[in-house]
Amino acid sequence: MRLHAPLGWFPTAFGLVLHAALATADLIDNGKVVTLGDITYYAGGIPVSTLHGVNGQIVTGLLDIGADLLPLTVIHTNSSHFSTVELNSIVSTFLDSDDVFHTEFLESVYLAYDGSKTPSVDTQSCAPTLDGYGTELFMVGPTFKTSMFSGVTKVSFSKELPSGPYFMSPSTGDIFRAYRLYPDDYLAFISGAVSDEDDGFLALPAVTENVMAKSIAVPSRLYYTASADKPLAGLRLGVKDIYHVKGIKTSGGNRAYYYFYGTQNATAPSIQGIIDQGAVSVGKMGTVQFANGDSPTADWVDLHCPFNPRGDGYQSPSGSSSGPGAGMGAYSWLDIAVGSDTGGSMRGPSGSQGLYGNRPSTGAISMDHVIPLSPELDTAGVFARSASLWSTAIQAWYQNFSSNYTTYPKSIYYSGAAAGWSDVSETTPEAYALLDTFISQLETFLSVNRTNVNLTQHWIDTHAPEAPSDVNEMLNTTYAILTSVDQYALLGAPFFSDYAAANQGRTPFINPGPLARWRWGQANSDNSTYAAALANMTTFRTWWSTTGFGRPDPDSCSEGLYVYPWSTGTTDYRNRYFLATNHPPLGFSDWAVAGYAGAGEVIVPLGEAPYNSTVTGKVEYLPVTMAIQAARGCDFVLARLVSELEEKGILRPVGTGSRLYSN
Repeated sequence: MRLHAPLGWFPTAFGLVLHAALATADLIDNGKVVTLGDITYYAGGIPVSTLHGVNGQIVTGLLDIGADLLPLTVIHTNSSHFSTVELNSIVSTFLDSDDVFHTEFLESVYLAYDGSKTPSVDTQSCAPTLDGYGTELFMVGPTFKTSMFSGVTKVSFSKELPSGPYFMSPSTGDIFRAYRLYPDDYLAFISGAVSDEDDGFLALPAVTENVMAKSIAVPSRLYYTASADKPLAGLRLGVKDIYHVKGIKTSGGNRAYYYFYGTQNATAPSIQGIIDQGAVSVGKMGTVQFANGDSPTADWVDLHCPFNPRGDGYQSPSGSSSGPGAGMGAYSWLDIAVGSDTGGSMRGPSGSQGLYGNRPSTGAISMDHVIPLSPELDTAGVFARSASLWSTAIQAWYQNFSSNYTTYPKSIYYSGAAAGWSDVSETTPEAYALLDTFISQLETFLSVNRTNVNLTQHWIDTHAPEAPSDVNEMLNTTYAILTSVDQYALLGAPFFSDYAAANQGRTPFINPGPLARWRWGQANSDNSTYAAALANMTTFRTWWSTTGFGRPDPDSCSEGLYVYPWSTGTTDYRNRYFLATNHPPLGFSDWAVAGYAGAGEVIVPLGEAPYNSTVTGKVEYLPVTMAIQAARGCDFVLARLVSELEEKGILRPVGTGSRLYSN
């Protein structure tokens, strides 16, 4: 939009203006919500630089957005003679690669030169192009010679900024990052977060109107450039709300915990590690209370369960990393998310939303400053929509695994037969075809034939003489004891004590599921039963890595791959009621192997299976996924494997929304 020049302003060839007087409007400390080109933005309250004009003058005016803010685009060039050809090319690239930038940000432009010569601007070619973009103010950096230019203003920044869209305050010269606000329609987030421009974050002080939903602010992708040191630069990251993040409150899915402990003063080392690799946190995401295993909707008393976008939109997102899984299935503007896995909390949502997601080898990364379930089993994983991005993320994040193996595992141990999936009658024809086709393609890729295995029988045949003969009986209560006892001792008891001391002896509310688990642990375990549970897990771990299906190999890291179906497109409606739970999960099956073995496992989406929705009355589709496990410490082998399977077309990236694929 062109502006008329008030008295005392200098018009230029581009309709540009500069004023010597300072405006008196004050900035709101916590930023502003503005609408530009029908898109809602948050202009952060913390400036990232300050713009100074010639002789200390500061830009003023041009306030046609109705606030003390002016859209600004920063452009970097290596060309010593900047022309309209390069200008149009850069704008086109910005539009193609960024969802925050659009042409309304070209109302003011700052051109920075990164070369070593004395730069110039081809004003004759640029003027009509800038005029077409509606540019009112065109500025160049201090290395440009402006005496030969008509309509170009020479300015300086207190701190050089990367290319991209910004907002500028004409009254102060302060420059702020531009964040696009997206609605959290699927209730995946607990709170949005923006950088405090130091080493922490601020809860997003901005909301746009929506039903129950929060706004999430995402920065421009143009601010970041991936490098060897920061391979995840600019990737928008969601964080499960059991990880502490400096400047943000942690809820763990519990309102009392959120308000009682307040803002955290340190970031979990695991989250700091992925941020150090370049990822940009945009908020905290929903979790089953204290990372347990509640079902929607009645078990979620304190908070509302996130919505799974797949199928009819009323299937369970699984848990406990419910928010990260739902968000990754719903929002194309979210690139990766961090969850946790103790007994399936990464893998369950990966299966329900059809994502790439992993439980790493135990000890892959620090779990300090994280709400614990059981330190013996707790791990941190990554969700992504493509194998290549998931592979890149975990190889950047986990620091203790080797990538020097030159061959792939020599065996495929397929547990699908033992689970009944070898019979098409046990699942839908579509799901069976996807599972069987993938195993056949994996056989071809690795040049090996599958071996159908029965873990229970293999234990009977090969277990140590002193070990129990029935592995299912040996491990029946292991998970229940470890998680219920550990979490009550490390979280429940201290929380009750702290809360009571500050609230005249009162007890905080705990959802029925976690509370029942804690009570079960107190009633059914003592030092001897806990020690026995640990010993049984150790017995299994030793057997798995020596006689079982998780043996190491000097050439391929893992002698074989343990593969089994994870989700088969079956429904799990969120509008059902269940009998009240009174104990933690009991029993033993494939889901528990990775945890007890301490091994890495990844869920990969294979496709979709149709079902008749009782919600929509139409045929809808749900994901079919497979679990692939390698020996402990061989996580990078899995990363390389799934990435190459995607390159070969055996695996595919998935999209967002009700269907995995757009075609």
